[in-house]
Amino acid sequence: MNKSAIKTFAINARRKLIDDVTFQAGLLGITEKEIASPLKQSTADLQFFDIGTKKYAQVAGARIRQRNALVAAIREKAKEVDHGKAFRLVMEEVAYTWFNRLIAIRFMEVNDYLPDHVRVLSSENPNKLEPDIVTRPFDTDLSFAPQERDTVLTMKDENKLDELFRMLFIKRCDALRPMLPGLFEHTTEYAELLLSISFMDTDGVVYHLTHDIAESDFNVAQEGQVEIIGWLYQYYNTEPKSEAFAKGTVTKDEIPAVTQLFTPDWIVRYMVENSLGRLWMERNAGTARDEYDEYPGDANEYLSHKWKYYIFRAEQPPEVEEQLRKLWKDRAEMTPEDIRFIDPCMGSGHILVYAFDVFMQIYLFQGYTPRDAARSILQNNLFGADIDKRAYQLAYFAVMMKARQYNRRILTEGISPNLVAVQSPGKISSGALKRLGDLEPLGKRLLNTFAEAEEFGSILNVEFTGRELNALDAKLDELSEKALFANLLDAAEMNECVFALEPMLKQAQILGQKYHVTVTNPPYMAPTAKQKPFVEKNYPASKADLFAVFIEKCGQMLVPNGYQAMITMHSWMFLSSYEKLRLKLQQSTIVNMAHLGARAFEEIGGEVVQTTAFVLGRKHIADYKGVYCRLIESTTQQGKEDMFLAGKNRYSTDQSNFSKIPGSPVAYWVSESFTSLFDEKTIRDIAFAGIGMRTGDNDRFLRFWHEIERSKMYCSCANAEEALRVHAKWIPYNKGGEFRRWYGNNEYVVNWEDDGKEIKDNTRKVYPQLGDNLGWKISNEQYYFHEGITWTVVSTKKTSFRRYYQGAIISNSGQSVISDNTKLLDYLTGLLNTNIVADILAIISPTIGFESGYINKIPVIYNKSKSAAIQKLVNHNINYSRDDWDSFETSWDFQRHPLVIPIPSGEKERTVVNSGGDTYVMCPVEYAYTKWMLACDARFNQLKANEEELNRIFIDIYGLQDELTPEVEDKDVTVRKADLKRDIKSLISYAVGCMFGRYSLEREGLVFAGENFEDVFKRNCLKDNDGSRLTFGGISIAINTECSYVKVGDDWVPTAFPPDADNCIPITDTPYFEDDIVSRFVAFVKVVYGEDTLEENLQFIADALGNKGDTSREVIRNYFLSDFFKDHEKIYQKRPIYWLFDSGKQNGFKALVYMHRWNADTIGNVRAEYLERMQKKLDSEQERMDAIIEGSSLARDITRAQKQKEKLRKQAKECADYAQKLSHLANYRLDIDLDDGVKVNYRKVQTGPNGKFFEILADSKDIMVKEKK
Repeated sequence: MNKSAIKTFAINARRKLIDDVTFQAGLLGITEKEIASPLKQSTADLQFFDIGTKKYAQVAGARIRQRNALVAAIREKAKEVDHGKAFRLVMEEVAYTWFNRLIAIRFMEVNDYLPDHVRVLSSENPNKLEPDIVTRPFDTDLSFAPQERDTVLTMKDENKLDELFRMLFIKRCDALRPMLPGLFEHTTEYAELLLSISFMDTDGVVYHLTHDIAESDFNVAQEGQVEIIGWLYQYYNTEPKSEAFAKGTVTKDEIPAVTQLFTPDWIVRYMVENSLGRLWMERNAGTARDEYDEYPGDANEYLSHKWKYYIFRAEQPPEVEEQLRKLWKDRAEMTPEDIRFIDPCMGSGHILVYAFDVFMQIYLFQGYTPRDAARSILQNNLFGADIDKRAYQLAYFAVMMKARQYNRRILTEGISPNLVAVQSPGKISSGALKRLGDLEPLGKRLLNTFAEAEEFGSILNVEFTGRELNALDAKLDELSEKALFANLLDAAEMNECVFALEPMLKQAQILGQKYHVTVTNPPYMAPTAKQKPFVEKNYPASKADLFAVFIEKCGQMLVPNGYQAMITMHSWMFLSSYEKLRLKLQQSTIVNMAHLGARAFEEIGGEVVQTTAFVLGRKHIADYKGVYCRLIESTTQQGKEDMFLAGKNRYSTDQSNFSKIPGSPVAYWVSESFTSLFDEKTIRDIAFAGIGMRTGDNDRFLRFWHEIERSKMYCSCANAEEALRVHAKWIPYNKGGEFRRWYGNNEYVVNWEDDGKEIKDNTRKVYPQLGDNLGWKISNEQYYFHEGITWTVVSTKKTSFRRYYQGAIISNSGQSVISDNTKLLDYLTGLLNTNIVADILAIISPTIGFESGYINKIPVIYNKSKSAAIQKLVNHNINYSRDDWDSFETSWDFQRHPLVIPIPSGEKERTVVNSGGDTYVMCPVEYAYTKWMLACDARFNQLKANEEELNRIFIDIYGLQDELTPEVEDKDVTVRKADLKRDIKSLISYAVGCMFGRYSLEREGLVFAGENFEDVFKRNCLKDNDGSRLTFGGISIAINTECSYVKVGDDWVPTAFPPDADNCIPITDTPYFEDDIVSRFVAFVKVVYGEDTLEENLQFIADALGNKGDTSREVIRNYFLSDFFKDHEKIYQKRPIYWLFDSGKQNGFKALVYMHRWNADTIGNVRAEYLERMQKKLDSEQERMDAIIEGSSLARDITRAQKQKEKLRKQAKECADYAQKLSHLANYRLDIDLDDGVKVNYRKVQTGPNGKFFEILADSKDIMVKEKK
């Protein structure tokens, strides 16, 4: 099955159908904006509308009535929503009505289920476009009045084949109504009015349906029935689902689309076979005379061989066996007709269709004929409900087609399945209700029960006795009979009563009775605002999500010995918010489970949707050992199924063991050794673990540290008093980050100026109910600035713990363990980063959330005799991780690039023997990289060895030698190995930092970041007494020349690589400027690694970059031109500190500036000193190309010059347009405030005082803050 083709079709079909019906409505003067009124010249039989065309639109005859019905439908919906949305909802309704019918007729014609066997949408001849019904309409079983026959012949003569096709399609739908009334119900009058399908349009829905999706996908012999209907329904909802999620809130009409998720076939089979199948297997066991196992005779042997997803129960204790025998005896007299099975969230009917097959197998083994079995299954066994009418129609159709597969006459027998679309009642007059007589109060109660059914669906409490419903049913039958002979007024009221109450009665019967089996895939969604009060009142243990509500509801729908099978999010098994639900489920029996984890649905990637499928027995059987299949390791839907069938990772346990673990998680895989650990002290007993501050507005109060002025940031304040005393504004803020152990992820700072006054004032403003009690948002303030251990709360991997020292503020996403005992913190840091804690967290929180509540539950065994060894290893690991973190410029403690090291002057130290036995001399850059690579490898290997040793020590302390091994995988060692391309790029970035004065070769660490530049660098003439040269740090500088100095401590020291004087470095595709970025970089390499090896060093760098170019300088130039800024933006997480002036795609002009040196004249300087010079150079180059074209006699040279001139012309045009933008902005002398951060300032310098935006900087859309509307 080509799901890509099916998805494309369904999405495009929805768009096309909605567009077409919207267009047709527009031709009638009905649009999203307004409903046109008939013009004055209109009559009763002919109406005119002004729709903006030359001729007025005309509507005549029956079409007037149809248009009026459309207007009424829109206005009725507009009572709840605005006109625009009401219009869109009606258009959507019409579109899906025809979509469902198109799919149904396509399915029937492919399987030859149409009563006259004449295809409607296609032809038996695959090479013929015209549908057979159009070619030979009178060979069908459709009835034609004489006038209709004349119309058909006229249309054929006049070649109006699409019009004829629409007419015949509607007649076929009408003819199918008696057979399938649940799908081909009477359409609203306006639905036919808006229908505009075509078989001739190769971009139309019909053409794509019949040409893009293989007929085999609809073939019942290949189970296409379930697959095609389910996937089409899910994909049809793709865009509405995305739109609803993007909006953030879900309205009543969006619930069906948001909650639609097609269940994989193998999971459906698992659920049905282990609930319905198990029920019947146990019934058979109850009829066996001498033994009561699950394999008593031919019946179960036959059926279990058909059910390959059936899980046989684990070996049970004798007392459990005795309870099971009693249970099975109670079922011994059960017949197939007795079993009631419901899917209360049936969607497109996948579960019901497979349940039909299982029922059929049961019936056939009992001696029924397929025809009788199909009839009985529809009448007695299968029940279903859904909140979505579209889903109901498809489920109804799927079940009826399954019945047709076994009984060719079923469509003509007038049997309808017990399925409902849960709907709210229509209007009913008081007079009509009074026709119920003494049953009027019962009728009112029924209507009130379903008053908001479209919002609540199957979770409603339907509390009616069978006697009440039977009495009401009989009364409605009586009214129907009387209406036939009553006067018009009485008959109208009687029929009104019947039409209003009959659907509600059917809903009440289906949702109110008890079932032997409930199986469903419920919605995964938090309750809507309207559902929330109802859910909190009726389902307090499961109120967090509707899937959990349905776990409770499905249990309530069961008979005492019934089974429920579901697939849900697995969060109910572990999260503290579902602990009460888990306690309630202890009153049931977990029979078995297929724990799926992430990616059980191939349509959903990522780790967020993690699921489990399970079977519960309504009756609690003490000491019963359920079977649990742990399938979470596999990362594909198919892989999970294969693992299940192979019987891998199966566990058997008594669910009462879960209560021995804090929070009672469903940790079925946990051994007794692990379980006993939870008797020990926990982190809560010996330290604080909790959340920190939630700022309430991260865009306003948080910055990456590299955005701000460094002098306003303080990293090691001992407490709040010291921060106040030194006037600190920006304080380090623990905010989680990537998977990294021991140390690092120090990226954010928070505005804590004046003891957090601005944040606190904002919190009081947003949450006035808090008063001065701000702890709900600014939590645990007493622990700010303390040293501790932090971790990332939300992680798709196992979590990692990092040590930090005094001076930081904790957050909600980077929570902390804090203690005044430094040795204890070291001990806990070692423990938390072990395999033991990884496994413990997998037990108590195997989701993607690791909140402090879970950390507090971690058991701690403190071994004093081994604590010193642990502390030593931990501190080594912290230092290794710190060294790694500080090796790159994204660390605020970065000192110097690791490839900028002293290089041996001779070649001996740089000579190596390669793998072939030949010797060669490494260039200095390669030498530096090799030293770095060896250091990285040594650090990596030692850290891995230390982590394994810590695992070994703690495994011994915890007595888990038989449970765990100490090995650590390379992917879990979180220091970096050398990477040539990455590290050369980082060297280039460091060189650019030196060009701008952010760094200096003569001074370690950050040199300039927003203070007064002249306080750090200065330029003047260097002289001495003997008129020779001055040597500093091994660098020889000519005397009597201008020299740049950098402040080092209290001294001014000459720098061999001075920063750019005016904070602008051009990047060009040709070396037009002597001081462009490539020239500056070459100078940097020359200074750092020596002039005598310059070319070898440049070649090594170029080879590492791998960009295009014939020479090393061209390669480096192309890297700066195309990739440097992309890399810089990525490394600095879309908060670049070097800003790229960029004229556009032609690379006419590019130049870098350093944001911390920005001033009001930066734009003007770039325009006057660089762009204007660039424009002159481009003009000069074009003149040079003209000279070559005119003077050369070689065709090759002329062609090359012509191409180059055209390129130069485009660049010159681009620069001219760019100059206008710069000129406009330069006049405003736009300055920045570093405290505002990159996002705000990036927009600020590109926006004039009138609010007009001029894009002059690269990648503005991704970087700058969104414009306020």
